[in-house]
Amino acid sequence: MTAIWAVLPAAGAGSRFGGGIPKQYLEVAGLPLIAYALDALLAHPAVDGAMVAIAADDPHWPGWTSRSGKPVRTCVGGSERARSVLAALDALDDVTDDALVLVHDAARPCLDAVDLDRLIAAAAGNGDGALLAAPVRDTLKRASQGRSAGTMPREQLWRALTPQLARLGTLREALRDALDAGLVVTDEAMALEHAGLHPQLVEGREDNIKVTTPADLALVEFLLARRAGRADTRPVA
Repeated sequence: MTAIWAVLPAAGAGSRFGGGIPKQYLEVAGLPLIAYALDALLAHPAVDGAMVAIAADDPHWPGWTSRSGKPVRTCVGGSERARSVLAALDALDDVTDDALVLVHDAARPCLDAVDLDRLIAAAAGNGDGALLAAPVRDTLKRASQGRSAGTMPREQLWRALTPQLARLGTLREALRDALDAGLVVTDEAMALEHAGLHPQLVEGREDNIKVTTPADLALVEFLLARRAGRADTRPVA
């Protein structure tokens, strides 16, 4: 059976959010966002463990070595997302290149189990990888000097979500090539596209949001509380 590892880039300072604590460590119901993100991944029976790329001498990392009965490893991440993901892939030196890796935002705590199952199933026979995404539903405007200068077609536009999934060796090579080319890589699919691959889009839930602003955090608190009201979903160490 193909090994599957989760990778979470968590070395960023979350400067867009503001405050003194990186957003992945902000607490909801007494637990940091990264706990929910990790446990959503590790709850899947096919996921073997997680590698978390953290900042050097990170004072906020809780020191977990396992969650949900599965190993949690750490490595030192880089100055930007792509370099943190690459560091995590390099640190998985005992995992074969044909293993699957799920790269997930550490501050995206509302991943749905059904979406994760569908993503893994979609990527199983697809060498180009796959990612959760959502079709753009709003009308998009092109701006010029603060004014609306035109309406953009949205029929072929999707919002990229995470996790994004690829073969470990394929993604590692794609990231290295993209960084060597000076490309500013904003997600893993972008590196795969630069390598000439076409990851499959798997439609995911709209509430799989990434915390970027205080308003996002308030929404996540509501979503997680509503989910907890339906079932006991509190992460378990």
